Amino acid sequence: MKFSIPVLTSALAASALVSGAPLGRRDGRGAVYFITNEPEGNMVIVANINADGTLGLNRAVSTSGRGSHGLADPVGPDALFSQGSIKASATGKILAAVNSGSNTVSLFSIDSSDPTNINLIGEPVSSEGEFPMSLAINGAGNQVCVLNGGTVNGVNCFSVDSKLGLVAMPNTLRSLGLNQTTPATGPAGTTSHIAFSEDGKQLIASVKGVPPTPGFLAVWDVNTDGTLSADFQTVTPGSGGLLPFSMTVIPGKNAILATDAGVGFDIFDFGGQNQSSVVPITGQGATCWSSFSNQTGNFYLTDIITSTVTEVNVDDNLKGTIVKQYPKLQALQRSTMTSPLSGARTSSTSWLLTRRPATAAGVTINANNLQGMTSFVKQ
Repeated sequence: MKFSIPVLTSALAASALVSGAPLGRRDGRGAVYFITNEPEGNMVIVANINADGTLGLNRAVSTSGRGSHGLADPVGPDALFSQGSIKASATGKILAAVNSGSNTVSLFSIDSSDPTNINLIGEPVSSEGEFPMSLAINGAGNQVCVLNGGTVNGVNCFSVDSKLGLVAMPNTLRSLGLNQTTPATGPAGTTSHIAFSEDGKQLIASVKGVPPTPGFLAVWDVNTDGTLSADFQTVTPGSGGLLPFSMTVIPGKNAILATDAGVGFDIFDFGGQNQSSVVPITGQGATCWSSFSNQTGNFYLTDIITSTVTEVNVDDNLKGTIVKQYPKLQALQRSTMTSPLSGARTSSTSWLLTRRPATAAGVTINANNLQGMTSFVKQ
């Protein structure tokens, strides 16, 4: 996928970006979204997916919340130590974003005829925890769950109301009991990602370990009314697994591929005895983010240290093998050709896409704060 970077040549165009009025072409197949995650004010940046595959900056819309950066030495581009800080649902026609600095979650409606047109529904709601950093939306698009990673950590869920926005659901606030700070201190020892299982019957949160102690997945059962089991089941990676990070559902297998920043990736099989396997990636620095391509049937994993995308195939027996690796700029092109990823690699992608027009429009873009990436494709 090529990048189309429109340059704002007038004050009118710049003000349109800030106000949320449309810019650029509107002949697109859909839109991609990411957040600025700025402490002074968080914004959703929206770009067209044009008919020819290029991306074009369209608008910036305030979340009415604030961003934050986790505590790390050195300070780097992975501000929330997570995947899924912004999430779209084609079924629900909604977009949700975390505000880690104000401990809230914002919900937007998506115009399916023009997915760049998003509008805040209601007001941001409390995440009921601290340092929210990842979101999951169920298959029906009517339930949103958030993962908090600060001093008050755990999960909480909301129902979706077309007028009120997010409405807290009873019996879904659950603690992880981690010894953390606000903002979270990491990357090691932090929460990573929240996701529903493919059948929607389980809610899963990944937690990185502090080497040599491995991390784990926390798994809650989801009842028919959307409430969660009182306690979570702990599922640990196989021998050698350390830092389970992003999670991507393996279609049709009741299983999850999780990147592992300490070794490569882990495969968790929930269909039998909750078995898991670990697959090293030779030469990896920290493999953190993942996505699945329906087009190729493969997974794409990104490494924050080496800027490499690793293409992975998982067979019917849940054996994972490395297909090919794409270094640096080649990896950047490959990752955007398949499916948007979330994290620092796509933060860098988004920063390249937006820095010139956003600066002209007065929108603050900091590569160390910019987070997440999700997409809405017209049906």
